[in-house]
Amino acid sequence: MLTYAIARLTVTRPGPELFEYLRQIDATLDAFDGRYLVHGAPIERLEGDWPLGDLIILVFPDRAAAQTWYASPAYQAIKPLRTASAEGDVIFVEGVAAGHRGADLLAYLDPPPSVPR
Repeated sequence: MLTYAIARLTVTRPGPELFEYLRQIDATLDAFDGRYLVHGAPIERLEGDWPLGDLIILVFPDRAAAQTWYASPAYQAIKPLRTASAEGDVIFVEGVAAGHRGADLLAYLDPPPSVPR
């Protein structure tokens, strides 16, 4: 299942560390078939209290590839450059299978509600 690495950076401090991180990160992704889907584009807040900042979404072929990339010596070597320059949250989340429907989630509820089709 495709796995997404999502970072919501609420504070960024552009400078030499961040610039060096950006110069090196692509090489760490290649070996794990990771790629950018979103990289810091402006967001449009529609509801809630989503803090302004930068949103980054990477995609990997599966959870193992994402975890192995994050733990890799190449990424761990540059991670301090990012953490010195940015603050926020980073998560992994798996996508859904092709054809997934919203009501499919009901099967995981206990007890499952009755849903008319």
